[in-house]
Amino acid sequence: MKLSARIAAPAAALVLAGLTATACAPQTSDTGAKGDEKTGTLRVWLFQEVGNKPKEKVVDTAVAAFEKAHEGAKAEIEYIPVETRAQRVKAAFNDPKSAPDLIEYGNTDTAGYVKDGGLADITGEFGDWADAKDTDPAARQSVTVGEKVYGAPLFVGVRALYYRTDVFADLGIEAPKSQAELISTAKKVHQAKPGMYGLAVGGAYTYGAMPFIWANGGELADRDGSSYKAAINSPKAREGIEAYTSLFGDTNCPPAKCAAMGGNATVTAFASGKAAMAIGGDFSHAAVEAGSVKGKYAVVPLPGVAEGSVAPAFAGGNNIGVLKSSKHRTLAVALMKELTGKETQARMFDAMGFLPTYSDVRAAAAKREPFVEPFVRTLAAGARFVPASPAWGQIDSSLILPTMFQEIVSGRKDVAKASDDAAKKMDAAFADAG
Repeated sequence: MKLSARIAAPAAALVLAGLTATACAPQTSDTGAKGDEKTGTLRVWLFQEVGNKPKEKVVDTAVAAFEKAHEGAKAEIEYIPVETRAQRVKAAFNDPKSAPDLIEYGNTDTAGYVKDGGLADITGEFGDWADAKDTDPAARQSVTVGEKVYGAPLFVGVRALYYRTDVFADLGIEAPKSQAELISTAKKVHQAKPGMYGLAVGGAYTYGAMPFIWANGGELADRDGSSYKAAINSPKAREGIEAYTSLFGDTNCPPAKCAAMGGNATVTAFASGKAAMAIGGDFSHAAVEAGSVKGKYAVVPLPGVAEGSVAPAFAGGNNIGVLKSSKHRTLAVALMKELTGKETQARMFDAMGFLPTYSDVRAAAAKREPFVEPFVRTLAAGARFVPASPAWGQIDSSLILPTMFQEIVSGRKDVAKASDDAAKKMDAAFADAG
């Protein structure tokens, strides 16, 4: 299993957002519930974090509020390992009788789980919920498939630019304000300090590369009727690919060392002092603080093409959804709201550092913890999401985009050939997904 789109606890220092390895269950013939019981015990599967106790405390508070408001109803929480969640969810979809009522899931799994018939459509309840009106657009998109809502966002995570303030001061340079300046600054640092990457980049760091594509006006895929068609080989997308891959080489990050690096490795390089800049998430903060660069760095939004602009970041994160097979739909929706509501998300931020999905709650969190501010600015500038297709799990787990980047930086293919080949593979996955 490949963990790639889950935004995990800062203590875990996982850099890739969400759980993109969507080991999709075969579509079941009948996952619909029979009845809607108003009492009884609801079973909930949540992800077990590294250092899970703070999360448990927040969840226990939410469960207590739910049980107090719903006489005769109880909630039984089970924390499941992230690594085995695909098998557990697959079994739940195929055997509704043993399935939980609610599950936490990586936001790139939404479309696949909907196709498998596992998640309940809660469009009406979500639309009537007062808290939901302040959900940011990227987070709302992550629970939406075909204009229907299949859960509630629990938290969101984005990436920004970490940079070494001491190195920049020593060289008399400032944080870059455009993409071109970012690239030239990275090369300037490496030239002055050959033992240091100017900007740590990775050929396997898909979510670090995406902002370059989006900032240049490119897309991963475009809507094509009820499906998608790859757009990774469009002229604008190729400009973004050129910009990102130009950072690989002896002038910044040698392919022999950087082509295989993923997000974790790039942040580790920065935290250990081997890089002057890195693209890291709000969830990377704890890992950087624990490194040798503590007190010697700052964070700004990753710059876009125009000076002073912000490159669109991938909005990773997790959601909580009600299973279609739940016999307690009304109660399950109520518990989902309690677990993902504004009060719980504020507590979860304080306990775990997870960024709230509500704009007002997030703004309040930024005032309490200043390190969050550049990430909040990044979200406010407009974060992006992957195609809402069950094919994305296959595209991601097949390493189509990392393969494309690695082919380019190794010199095996040029941008045009590599992006055309990647587009063909993506289109095949979209066609298979139906």
